Amino acid sequence: MFFSIIFHEFAHGYMAFRRGDDTAYHSGRLTLNPLPHIDFMGTIALPVLCHFAGLPMFGWAKPVPINPLRLYTPRTDVVKVAACGPLSNLLLAAACAVFMKLALLARASLGPEMTVTMVKAMGFGITINIVLAVFNLIPLAPLDGSRIVAGLLPYNMAARYESHARYAPFILIALIFTGAIKYLILPPLVLALFVLAKMGLPML
Repeated sequence: MFFSIIFHEFAHGYMAFRRGDDTAYHSGRLTLNPLPHIDFMGTIALPVLCHFAGLPMFGWAKPVPINPLRLYTPRTDVVKVAACGPLSNLLLAAACAVFMKLALLARASLGPEMTVTMVKAMGFGITINIVLAVFNLIPLAPLDGSRIVAGLLPYNMAARYESHARYAPFILIALIFTGAIKYLILPPLVLALFVLAKMGLPML
């Protein structure tokens, strides 16, 4: 999860850089080095708290700084920058699925113990990245889904939609700590794992 959330933030910064905003680059955040991305609450405290409380594992890295005014087409490019985060996690999930398949194909050479280890590790990678992608697509500020929806709505509707931003973090925290978040995440996660299982990967 640690690598996945950092790759997620890197993807935001990279897309912003491609679309004209070099804020992340000059802030030293356009890197896969984890240290500049660590947020004490989201990267360390919350995952530890979730672990000991038996809650679903959640976390985030320090948001990459983006200046929409420096983007070529701010309204459209903000959507692209926001979408790149969840897409990066889906890309990592797909990469894990490929490595899992390769490990199964090479099990005679790897041996049973290494094969099981690889399959389990890649299975965790697939699950974590799908969860992160779905979680970040929830349309509540400050998640990516909120920016995507606001960027796609007409201006007048977007302004009304963004007025929820002050309450959104409290709604999000309530969803996480009551466990209600699972009703938003589990259906697409189970569907994705079912599809992968049908492709011959031992996910279910």
